Amino acid sequence: MAKTYVGPRLRQLRSERQMSQVSLAEALGISPSYLNQIEHDARPLTVPVLLKISEVFGVDTAFFNSQDNTRLIAEMREVAMDEDLGIETDAKELSDLVAAHPTLARAMVSLHRRYRLATDQLAAATDERGDGSMRGAITAPHEEVRDYFYQRHNYLHELDTAAEELTTRMRMHSGDIRGEIARRLETVHGITIARRVDLGDTVLHRFDLTTKRLEISAHLSAGQRVFRFASELAYLECGELISQMVDEGNFTSDDARRLAMAGLANYYAAAAVLPYSQFHGAAEDFRYDIERLSAFYAVSYETVCHRLSTLQRPNLRGVPFSFVRVDRAGNMSKRQSATGFHFSNSGGTCPLWNVYETFGNPGKISVQIAQMPDGRNYLWVARTVERRAARYGQPGKTFAIGLGCELRHAARLVYSDGLELGPAAQVTPIGSGCRVCERENCAQRAFPAIGAELDIDEHRSTISPYLVR
Repeated sequence: MAKTYVGPRLRQLRSERQMSQVSLAEALGISPSYLNQIEHDARPLTVPVLLKISEVFGVDTAFFNSQDNTRLIAEMREVAMDEDLGIETDAKELSDLVAAHPTLARAMVSLHRRYRLATDQLAAATDERGDGSMRGAITAPHEEVRDYFYQRHNYLHELDTAAEELTTRMRMHSGDIRGEIARRLETVHGITIARRVDLGDTVLHRFDLTTKRLEISAHLSAGQRVFRFASELAYLECGELISQMVDEGNFTSDDARRLAMAGLANYYAAAAVLPYSQFHGAAEDFRYDIERLSAFYAVSYETVCHRLSTLQRPNLRGVPFSFVRVDRAGNMSKRQSATGFHFSNSGGTCPLWNVYETFGNPGKISVQIAQMPDGRNYLWVARTVERRAARYGQPGKTFAIGLGCELRHAARLVYSDGLELGPAAQVTPIGSGCRVCERENCAQRAFPAIGAELDIDEHRSTISPYLVR
């Protein structure tokens, strides 16, 4: 049986909880010297100590599984493939680096992302337009906020429990949570709600702090309206907590801070409209049937998928999902992950991914078993959603929503019924993006892999122009 060494992860966990070695050793019932040896990989972790750590910190034992570093390893590989850096390394070296120094690896990924941002901004400022507008530059604030959620496994305990406690108190007065959220805005916080207002084609709701007037677009559905009510309630009920959490995020710009504030408010809204314990129970009972949950809670398919990706409360975990939203052009406007699935930062994803196939069959659910280059298999459930135009002549919007989990969790999902999940499973090989995908000679490749040596023969035609030697 392989020995388990978890020193860096245990030190990270203890540091995050602001515990000394002495206090943690006392809580675990072991000597400080023994704990020090575990943290420096001088002694392996035993099962009894692992279970005790899980109990003390409230984390799943899988937290110490080395495979949880999958995404960070993939990001480090993307950094190493940058030709400008001139790094020569192999997969094992990167894996060892991430396992031993995860904090340093994350810092390297963050620095590389900022380097790319500066390079792209310089290119945009000196392009043929020459206007210095920097249009087309990468939106680094969005990347910072995505990383903030990812590092917390897409679950924010303090905010989630605060929202659930509020809905529990409201249920003491009425079973109608949706109505109570609006009434609380009006009666407790003195907000005037104007429900049927034409705010134009782009604004869904608007709140004026001075006049305390909340205007909500008449085009929104009942579920969308209550979600917007709950997002404004977040600032009023948990403004200090949200500000504190943003401060702890150490964001590098005001734009990133504002995006984080909005993201936390939206998280609170989902947690209030779909309270954790009840929603988790329904999800398990319905075997994660998204359409059934959508009908049961009278909220959109997209809202259910987004909430399912947050069910990572210690001792009451749901299936760990990755959640994405893409448009017809392949732009990924939303992505959250509680898994090791890696979305490339170098542009583009994989055309073999079923998320893109759904545009050919709008409204129908597509199920795919996909294998990443590292050999890990995922079950992906995808479907299009449509936002209809609010008036004649205005274009509507169609998005593809994807929800994926590792194949080992697939039996818990209704979508696995009738699928072969064993060795004979029909698996589609995909990658995180052509520029960083190591699959050689893929017929769907749109770009050569970074650093790959091409096999070019002017007197030969091939299915792909980017064959490698």
